[in-house]
Amino acid sequence: MAPHVRSVLIASGGLALILAVGFYLQLDWVTGMWPWPTSRLSNIFIASILAASGVPVLWIALSGEAAAITAGAIDFGLMYSGMTAFSLQVYADSGREAILIYAAMCAALAVFCIATALRTRQVPFRDNRPLPMGVWASFVVFVLLLTVIGTVLLLHKANVFPWPLDPQQSVLYGWIFLGAACYFLYALLKPVWSNAQGQLLGFLAYDLVLIVPFVGHFPTVRADLRMNLIVYTSVLIYSGLLATYYLFINRATRFGRVLQSQT
Repeated sequence: MAPHVRSVLIASGGLALILAVGFYLQLDWVTGMWPWPTSRLSNIFIASILAASGVPVLWIALSGEAAAITAGAIDFGLMYSGMTAFSLQVYADSGREAILIYAAMCAALAVFCIATALRTRQVPFRDNRPLPMGVWASFVVFVLLLTVIGTVLLLHKANVFPWPLDPQQSVLYGWIFLGAACYFLYALLKPVWSNAQGQLLGFLAYDLVLIVPFVGHFPTVRADLRMNLIVYTSVLIYSGLLATYYLFINRATRFGRVLQSQT
């Protein structure tokens, strides 16, 4: 990996984590960058997405596994493309300058991510260990869940989050989920271990950010949204255990195994 690429990845991943902390702590200078309706739990959700994107980027920079860039670039290319189209639609209806600025930023990021995916798609993976069956099966389920939930959010036909969402929030989060579905799908299309580590690291970061606020939300959750909270929390627990096992415990895939093979 070229030094300048590594530097860009470290800077990008670090910035994402700084913003994640800002959203989690509800810091005005950070939350003010988000021109959409929001709430405490929505800010924490955005923090979880930023953490889930920043950690894999830092892992790619430190490991030098450049081929793993492609999956994330596809994820964010789709997400930012959808957000651009939706933001332009909202701007046309409202004329809010902040939304137009957000749309321009999303458009630039979408172009960058799509170009990156095209540029890196032929880069070979350094670590070609096969994808474990437990990870493969879990990723199939994740792709299906993310696709269904993302579609429901786009259409905002039902409440699928543990707290009420504004229609605009619903659409934006729908694009986040659909992008994530592509992230996991790419690991199924190229089923090698190094094409799943980023996804698992991202999921683990996502889980760690959300689990305490979600558990703390049980006493106050609306009765009609309690089942959503139970299901969502169950997924967090399962994905967290899955990531922890394969990243840190399973002898065939844990990080120590990689270090041993390189020495």
